[in-house]
Amino acid sequence: MRSIDDHREFLKGDLWGQWKELDRDQEKGIPPPPRQKPHADDAQLVDLPPAQDLDLGSLPLTEVIARRESRRKYTRDPLTLEEVSFLLWATQGRRDGSGTLRTVPSAGARHPFETYLVVMRVTDLDQGIYRYLPLDHKLALERIDPDLEGKVTIGCLGQTFAGASAVVFVWTAIPYRTEWRYSTISHKMIAIDAGHVCQNLYLAAESIGAGTCGIGAYDHKRMDKLIGVDGRDEFTVYVAPVGKI
Repeated sequence: MRSIDDHREFLKGDLWGQWKELDRDQEKGIPPPPRQKPHADDAQLVDLPPAQDLDLGSLPLTEVIARRESRRKYTRDPLTLEEVSFLLWATQGRRDGSGTLRTVPSAGARHPFETYLVVMRVTDLDQGIYRYLPLDHKLALERIDPDLEGKVTIGCLGQTFAGASAVVFVWTAIPYRTEWRYSTISHKMIAIDAGHVCQNLYLAAESIGAGTCGIGAYDHKRMDKLIGVDGRDEFTVYVAPVGKI
């Protein structure tokens, strides 16, 4: 059985001295993986209001930071599609044409995450599972599902506030996006990047009178099954319910 000290090695940066000697696909001339997972040709796409046209999130940053906290109690009010658009832009929105530059930092600008939304109460959206397409600022409908509250609660190990939210952000990692450049160092980088994304959600939610609470305690297999990923080349790494407060 591995000791606690063995597991701590994951957090150390000793491999950086060996980085140039690591077996890296980028150095082999292998093309990088796509920055956005493709959607099915017949997928139902939802246009999101452009972030630059939204009159949201205008509170002073000092006030938003001072108010930021993990919130586990939500009203039953729905989020608007405009609010969801703003939250998605704040967490993974692009700042250039290629999608290299986003609203959050990422090691080597690799952006290993996909954002899935478990939608319970959002105006103009059916209850179901959606995936954010950051390069297009659209949602792709994965499937309609009217029985998500219970499934989310079970997937989050009985944490009922998750199922009581208006929408749950589920971030998956596609590790190869980062492994292509950083090889065995990638997994520490992916963990760091996840923190950047969720903190932006905290701040953006507070700025619109909503709240969130990042969840690391979830049933990995159940959450992967809920959003429809394989659990190997793409898998859940972080969960964050959002609701009005």
